[in-house]
Amino acid sequence: MIAILTCIWEKPSIEAIAHTLAMSVRNLQRELQAEGTSYQQLLDETRKQLALRHLKKPNIMIDDVAFLLGFSESSAFHRAFKRWTGKTPRTYRLIK
Repeated sequence: MIAILTCIWEKPSIEAIAHTLAMSVRNLQRELQAEGTSYQQLLDETRKQLALRHLKKPNIMIDDVAFLLGFSESSAFHRAFKRWTGKTPRTYRLIK
C-alpha cells in the first residue's frame, strides 16, 4: 500500500509498483493473490480511503480530488466513488 501511495498521483501501473518493490510483476501478482487480493483491489481501496479523506475538506473541489487520485475524468471518479460508497461525492460531502 505504501508503494501505491508513493505513486498515486501518477496513476501507478503494476509495473511501477513492482519496480518500486524490486520484484517482477508476476511475483507481485502471485504474492497479492496469496494474500487474497489484487493490485486493482489495493488501488481501488487506496483511492477510496484518500477520496474519503479529501472530501471531508470543504476547501478541496471534487474535480481536484479526482485529479489528485489519478482519474483522467471527473466522471470516472464519480462512478468509482458511487461504486465504492453507494453515494456521489457531493452527497457524501453534504452528509459529512
